Amino acid sequence: MTERVKQLAIKFLKREWDNLNEQEKKVVESLIHHGHLSRNLNRAAADDRTFGERTADRVAAFGGSWTFIIIFATVLIGWVILNSLILLNRGFDPYPYILLNLFLSMLAAIQAPIIMMSQNRQEAKDRQTSEHDYEINLKAELEICTIQEKLDELREQKWADLVEMQQQQIRLLEKLVREQIKSR
Repeated sequence: MTERVKQLAIKFLKREWDNLNEQEKKVVESLIHHGHLSRNLNRAAADDRTFGERTADRVAAFGGSWTFIIIFATVLIGWVILNSLILLNRGFDPYPYILLNLFLSMLAAIQAPIIMMSQNRQEAKDRQTSEHDYEINLKAELEICTIQEKLDELREQKWADLVEMQQQQIRLLEKLVREQIKSR
């Protein structure tokens, strides 16, 4: 690591290089080398999923959709109509629908952990996105600080140049005044 990297860490982050976390080190190095930090986290996350994770995501997406609710309500109403009205309570699951309750309990017992797995994955993805956003924001802040420093240096240099030009003009004016006085 170069001396410039250490100086930037102290200057902008107010800490020694060794006291920076991995994200901050990555940002400072990216700033020095004018590298890019942005990347598409959605593409990377989609490619890394296992079969079980993809299945959990699909089940959670379907279980939380209007399509599922409409199909589920239709099946429940159909079950009740079939067993109560069509088969006149002599069907395979007469009122109080014990078999239906068993199926519903099994569905809930299976669906809940699958949805929780999907939510845990989404939480990890959100955490990764948040860390990435932090890196991008930190780099932008450091870039702004370096630009501001360069602008300040340019402004100071311009002021110094202006003062020098004014002094030259004053000297020329004084010379002209002396010449005018001599010529009289």
